[in-house]
Amino acid sequence: MAEPPIVEVLAIAAHRDDAEQTCGGTLLRMKSLGVSTGILDLTRGEAGTRGTAEERAAEAAEAARILGVGWREALDIPDGQVENSWANRLKIAAVLRRVRPRVVILPYWAGRHPDHYNAATLGYEACFLSGLAKVDTGTAPYRPFKIVYASLYVDVRPSFVVDITDFIEERYRALMAYRSQYANQAAGSGLFVPEQEIRERMFAEAQHYGTLAGVHYAEPFVQKEVGLVDNLTMIPVQSL
Repeated sequence: MAEPPIVEVLAIAAHRDDAEQTCGGTLLRMKSLGVSTGILDLTRGEAGTRGTAEERAAEAAEAARILGVGWREALDIPDGQVENSWANRLKIAAVLRRVRPRVVILPYWAGRHPDHYNAATLGYEACFLSGLAKVDTGTAPYRPFKIVYASLYVDVRPSFVVDITDFIEERYRALMAYRSQYANQAAGSGLFVPEQEIRERMFAEAQHYGTLAGVHYAEPFVQKEVGLVDNLTMIPVQSL
């Protein structure tokens, strides 16, 4: 098997379609800047109300093509059972050591779905574990420089937002590649947003976060660290 490319920005998501919902526009923007991107899905979607794991694999491949990501894989963690276990940390650490991202995007650490908030802690601890020289995964130790959390699923004030105005249509198309999930159908009709409302809701959320920073559309992120500014005159968001 050929070695995967080095990925500068890696989104780690609990389910196929989570990255598209929370940071798809950001991945598109990074790609436009010449930054290599990738997605690691922790589960394969076999427990979902709609669709099969096979259908979602094909949809994820199409979404990846739209997003322009250079690398995408799915682990075999059971859908609905994302747990912060030693075995799962090792699985992610092995991937991190292969693709060597500088930045890792994780789900926010609170929310409705246990797989999402468990993935946040699991991903963080896997990033730490990946840098330990005496932990053997068959590849050299490596630790990402930066971890940020995609916070679209929860109502928290972001540390920063990424302007995705130029990429909002592609972001929508990447999400709608998941026809098994978002096309109108009887299964899960009481749980899923009707197809005709998805675009309106997605654009409204992106517009809300864009308004906070004075752009049309944006995606929100949280970082745990204090930010660093070199030049006060170059801070981009206007105060008044």
